Amino acid sequence: MVNMRADSAGLPTHEVVYRRLRDMILFGELAPGQPVTIQGLVERLEVGMTPVREALRRLIAEGALVFQGNRRITVPVLDAAAVEELTLARVALEPQLARRAAQRCSADGVARLRATDARLDAAIGKGDVTGYLVENHQFHTELNEIAGAPILTDLVEGLWLRFGPSLRVVCGQFGTRNLPDLHKAILDALEARDAEAAAEAMEQDVRQGMEQIAAALEG
Repeated sequence: MVNMRADSAGLPTHEVVYRRLRDMILFGELAPGQPVTIQGLVERLEVGMTPVREALRRLIAEGALVFQGNRRITVPVLDAAAVEELTLARVALEPQLARRAAQRCSADGVARLRATDARLDAAIGKGDVTGYLVENHQFHTELNEIAGAPILTDLVEGLWLRFGPSLRVVCGQFGTRNLPDLHKAILDALEARDAEAAAEAMEQDVRQGMEQIAAALEG
């Protein structure tokens, strides 16, 4: 079920539709390989065609959707080469954000991240796949905000859009209890203001997650 983001109040319709569709992709509500039609989204989101068309154009430009001709739009299916590229890109960027966050993080920031991680743990315990995906993304989003590097953060958000649907596949194959979670190590490093430990823990978190995506795709 698609919900409007809490931060979308007061935004123009085209932006609300873009964010809603973006979340559908990011959290795997639209599966890899699934076709996406304008009419289908109009009915599902209960909006007009114009904001849907604009949202689709933006998401195609960002690589979150693929235009395949004959007006056919689909959610990309990752292959081994794409997973390798995404891993390289994430390893290059996300540990840097963790390093910066460790240098800037306040006690309140750590407390907020621990609260998000607690919600993530609860979702894992309940087998709540959507809850896991949402809170996992929220944890990384909050950490990136603390890092204060908007250019790097925008690049990372684009990468998450590309592998997000495949995380849902991972949850389907392995279950939430078997997913990697090195957030505790990241949090401890942030609390200690240990930038190198934070970067190392983030790299391990990224690599383990992408390895599971690769294994799910092979299966």
